[in-house]
Amino acid sequence: MEQCLNIDTLKIAEEELREDEATRNNALSQMRLWLKQNKKIIHSRSDDSFLLRFLRAKKFSLPLAQEALERYLLLRQTFGRQLFNELDITCPRLEKLLELGYIFVVPKRDKNGRRIIITRPGVFNPSIWTNAEMCRMHGVTYETLMEDQENQIRGYVHYTDAAGMSLQQLTLFTPREAIRIVKNGEQTIPMRHKEIYGVNVPPSLKFLLDFGMSLLSEKIRSRVKIFSSIEESHTYVDKSLLPKEYGGEMEMSKMIGLWKKELLEKREQILKNEKMSVREEMFSESARQGRVSALTNHVHHHMVGSFRQLTVD
Repeated sequence: MEQCLNIDTLKIAEEELREDEATRNNALSQMRLWLKQNKKIIHSRSDDSFLLRFLRAKKFSLPLAQEALERYLLLRQTFGRQLFNELDITCPRLEKLLELGYIFVVPKRDKNGRRIIITRPGVFNPSIWTNAEMCRMHGVTYETLMEDQENQIRGYVHYTDAAGMSLQQLTLFTPREAIRIVKNGEQTIPMRHKEIYGVNVPPSLKFLLDFGMSLLSEKIRSRVKIFSSIEESHTYVDKSLLPKEYGGEMEMSKMIGLWKKELLEKREQILKNEKMSVREEMFSESARQGRVSALTNHVHHHMVGSFRQLTVD
């Protein structure tokens, strides 16, 4: 079902992504032709909304959008299997993590029309939950949000409350895994990360914050702001949109309940995504393993048409 976008959203698409009807239609037909001819891809979605998430994330540069889509499909079944598969929010353990408020999205959009993703790593107990479950919670959240074309255009706000985090949580991933997850996530998952806020970061974990920041691109790093308290963050984030526990109006449990409804509405499509597949043997070993070196090998042989190279946002 095609989603109708309002004039303001279409204006942002034109100004920030250089998207207009002609560009969009031309790019979609080129992407579909490329999918048909690509021997590496066995099955992929080809609906407008799915293809546009890659085109918009790469500002309609066809080679970069094609590279990102191909890599996304590969990582779904190799290195990123935990992040993209079994994303069923009715699974009792995922349901429980949702109820705890590990990660959820607030119901109202901010002044820029962006959704705010709240993450609370302090409630994630590594002796109860696995790193695969952590990945799946992020996967189901992001995949659900990306189904909405307004989100694709306007981008996202991340709000992380680090209260309760401890050194125990550092055992969930090795440094190598952490590096690959962050680097692949930033370059392969087609999301426009516009603002990133961290609150209540324990001083004992400052070294972890520094390590995490070092993994981000300069562009994303410049969008990160860290506050020692929730109150300080209210200068940048409208507190009325946040949970009551953070100075807002609606209780967190109610927000989580509303977000669960959204997850359930998109559940069928998210599970269908697992049917997408590629021929793994046609990719390099480093690409299959999600190695950072593989990310730097930009594709030149997929040039289709005469699309301009644009700054990637």
